[in-house]
Amino acid sequence: MTDDPAVHHAAERPMLDAFLDEHRAELRACLDGLTEEQARRRLVPSLTTLLGLVKHATFVEQVWFDIAVTCRSRAEVGLPATVDESFALTADDTVASVQAAHHAACEASRRTVADLDLDDLVRGNSRGPLPLRWVYLHVIRELAQHAGHADILREQVLAQDADTA
Repeated sequence: MTDDPAVHHAAERPMLDAFLDEHRAELRACLDGLTEEQARRRLVPSLTTLLGLVKHATFVEQVWFDIAVTCRSRAEVGLPATVDESFALTADDTVASVQAAHHAACEASRRTVADLDLDDLVRGNSRGPLPLRWVYLHVIRELAQHAGHADILREQVLAQDADTA
């Protein structure tokens, strides 16, 4: 093990990418094997559904890895004005379409930050300039939280259906 800070710094980005990709995939996979009705089922008073969580995760990718980096507006990116609206489902939203949109947003995020360093400042967030490292950590935390929500909701949906079978 080396004490060279440059070595530790160089190893940080691949670790952050790995954790981020793990949470991205885990959240997207919460929809695997579900019917459209199961994915849309509301079990809490808010708009939070399994399908809505993955749709919201797509919004998160675009807010933090597009808007924060490129300084474009939500309107330019085609995003809802509020976080709550990012959970809202349309008739066109399906398990396949929402998973595909999330996968595409993740790929776009990777491309957008590929040439940036973790210490580079991104300037498109209302909080002001933030280091890319902060963005990574924020998104990892948020996706981990939502993956936990998804685990619980999926367990409830499957248990409900097992009880009625």
